[in-house]
Amino acid sequence: MSTTFFRYVGAAMVLAGSVFGQTPAFEVASIKPSEPITPAMVAAGKLHAGMKIDGKRVDIGNFGLMQLICKAYDVKTYQVSGPSWLQAVGLAGQRFDIVANLPEGATKDQVPQMLQALLVERFKLAIHRESKDQAVYAMVVGKGGLKIKETEAPAPAPDGSVPNPAVTGSSSVTVSQTKSGAVVSDGTGKTQKMTPSPDGKSMRLEITGATMAEMAEGLTPLADHPIVDMTGLTGKYSMTLDISMQDLMNAARAAGAAVPAASPDPTHPADAASDPGGSIFTAVQSLGLKLESRKSPMTFIVVDHVEKMPTEN
Repeated sequence: MSTTFFRYVGAAMVLAGSVFGQTPAFEVASIKPSEPITPAMVAAGKLHAGMKIDGKRVDIGNFGLMQLICKAYDVKTYQVSGPSWLQAVGLAGQRFDIVANLPEGATKDQVPQMLQALLVERFKLAIHRESKDQAVYAMVVGKGGLKIKETEAPAPAPDGSVPNPAVTGSSSVTVSQTKSGAVVSDGTGKTQKMTPSPDGKSMRLEITGATMAEMAEGLTPLADHPIVDMTGLTGKYSMTLDISMQDLMNAARAAGAAVPAASPDPTHPADAASDPGGSIFTAVQSLGLKLESRKSPMTFIVVDHVEKMPTEN
């Protein structure tokens, strides 16, 4: 009997399990609190962050509960509501390292379902879904056309292999310091170089290998409504944006980072999000894109219950 036949049998067994309501689960999973990220850790290249799937091994580093829920249900943070502490922890909250093994016959596409099962088992997560119209900014191509170019595909490694993105685009995160800033890479070909302006009033972001959807998600914390990609573009692009430091600090503060409040300014309060004349809208226009106010149907994950810490391994 051929090995191809056995592969088909294995796939059928996995499918049958889902049909009969058996949620796939990790074979073995360990959850531990993450070590706090320090400048020395970053400088030494010992940052353990992101999610990497290597064969049967799933390695998740420095994820907060909100990130884990978003990864498990493939939603953005603005699509999750629940206990006030879950919304407020942000960058300052407890983060976790998870190492797990995939069961025989499972694929990386099933990792989100397995993560759901792990959250239910170890964090006692209980959720329900709701759908409603949400005020958003639709990111569309401007009248003058797109002003950025697609990123060239990464060159194959000596063995002929190419970077293999992990589930939902997350992978190992590395940070390299430069003379004037830093470069963040996710291991899949996407990088972001950050350089502050000489006067310290803005930050230049040089991004390569990002999809429009990733860009929209990354810019959402800088606006007062979610930014949703409606460009219809499917490529990966290189772009440069100049964002005001005030907008960046406001976004970091809203995410829970210990950022000192700016001096009072009656025309732009310290906790205010960007307005349509702010740096984020100007930056997007410089790329040949535009943000339009719209209503969009959206599914939300409502967290009915979740524990702050997992049960023991």
